[in-house]
Amino acid sequence: MTKRLCRLLILGLVIGLLPIGCSRRADEDEGVSVVEIREYQGERLGSVADFRENSIRGPQEIDEAAYRLTIDGLVAIPLSLSLEQLSGYARTQKLITLYCVDGWDVTALWEGIRMRDLLEQAQIDGAATTVIFHAEDGYTTSLPLSYVLEGDLIIADRINDIPLPMEQGWPFQLVAEDRWGYKWIRWLVRIELSEDEAYRGYWESRGYNNPGDRTIPMFEDVPQQGEPELTLPGVPGAT
Repeated sequence: MTKRLCRLLILGLVIGLLPIGCSRRADEDEGVSVVEIREYQGERLGSVADFRENSIRGPQEIDEAAYRLTIDGLVAIPLSLSLEQLSGYARTQKLITLYCVDGWDVTALWEGIRMRDLLEQAQIDGAATTVIFHAEDGYTTSLPLSYVLEGDLIIADRINDIPLPMEQGWPFQLVAEDRWGYKWIRWLVRIELSEDEAYRGYWESRGYNNPGDRTIPMFEDVPQQGEPELTLPGVPGAT
């Protein structure tokens, strides 16, 4: 048997040992290979490669050592949490599909921290009705506090059993199930509790419906006075 044939046989054996339903990718930060699962509880998963880059200012690079997740506004105890502190919170997984207004969708296994745990520690003021989310790139969006708590929403730092890629929103992306993708804010840096139920984020102020609800028309009937002109779907950033 030639050396070349022997190497090919060994390579075939190694590939055959990889788990069915998994694919491999390089983790650039660690310099090692990690496994992205592609099947969960009998359901086929999308891949991190299926997400399209449509952020308003491109992927954000966040300094791991300097990062802080701020929780403030109408709370009794404002928080500023490092990644090390956040690693101490209980974790949960959810199988959720993200639907983009551009017409594509990806089903993935998301893992992260329950927002309820963060908000309970901050002690929400009784006047708060709205959660406003802020990203590193200046992007904002909002959701009713009742929806966040009743839906037991999470902020995810892992997807398909691998670390959330920088392009996908590391260190945290909101998993806003049953809402359009523009509610799934990436590169999350601040969670603000507010009583402003009319608050309109980046795309909502440009005509997209404020609830982000997929069961109602995508656009508001009449944009609010003084807001920018309506932006049609398909433009960069309108996830």
